Amino acid sequence: MTDLQFHPDGRLRHLLTLENLPAATLTQLLDAAQALRPDALGGTGQRARLAGRTLCTLFFETSTRTRSSFQLAATRLGMDVLNFDVSTSSTKKGESALDTLRTLEAMGVDCFVIRHADNGAVAALAAGAAPGTRIINAGDGRAAHPTQGLLDMLTLRQHKGHDFSRLKVLIAGDLKHSRVARSDLHALRALGCGEIRVCGPANLLPDEDVLQGCRVFHDFDQAVAGVDAAIMLRLQRERMEEGLVPSLDGYYKDYGLSPARLARAAPDAIVMHPGPMNRGVEIDGGVADGPQSVILEQVANGLPVRMAVIAALMG
Repeated sequence: MTDLQFHPDGRLRHLLTLENLPAATLTQLLDAAQALRPDALGGTGQRARLAGRTLCTLFFETSTRTRSSFQLAATRLGMDVLNFDVSTSSTKKGESALDTLRTLEAMGVDCFVIRHADNGAVAALAAGAAPGTRIINAGDGRAAHPTQGLLDMLTLRQHKGHDFSRLKVLIAGDLKHSRVARSDLHALRALGCGEIRVCGPANLLPDEDVLQGCRVFHDFDQAVAGVDAAIMLRLQRERMEEGLVPSLDGYYKDYGLSPARLARAAPDAIVMHPGPMNRGVEIDGGVADGPQSVILEQVANGLPVRMAVIAALMG
């Protein structure tokens, strides 16, 4: 998959995963995103940059935040945006995803932002795309959500500086089913994070190969002690229906980020969450809205990050 992401000269062709992405490439994308933030004035006056080019959001799985963010990002770069509704498309009549992609390519779509429920589905579409087409993975199965990983790293960098080697970062919750966690882990490793901690119930942690180089905790009080950032993951309620979590109240008692637990972290620790949040399950409402929360900053950073990725791929 890594080879598929790059042109022979090393430039990005697609963004499918952050796994094995060079630190220099990650840093370039983060620098570009920082320069495109409205407060840097780089995000204004960009509407001529990709005028006449077309981006399609091709979502085989529902999304509100990610899809809206990509739509705004493409619009601010001057692109025409096509929102393809798979629920009413010919895929319901048996047309393959690749046939759908090729049909839209023939209509002049240059760049596709794709979300799919299956691991590897976006890479498979990239492998079958025309040479001039660009593909961005907006989340596939449990495998990857690279732009979420990038916006999380940008938020961390804004608050904690560029030297990740000084940081202790905790990712807590349902890591087993989380594509966000995987992309965050890939990015933190590439950027040289000093200590990556993970914490969650044993049956909600992924295999050891996913957690390579991480300190694994099952006691959340120990895991959060002294960390510089806590990234809380959403607990999907179907995990309780599957019997993986006995009760939501019990989960919060053992793994929820309460004010008392946050007090165990570093005094200037930041709280992150990819959203949507379950208040009172993985995070206390007061913590989510409190002074150490940067959750809405993460949302805001999604726009310049996605602008930077689109611009990098489109050249």
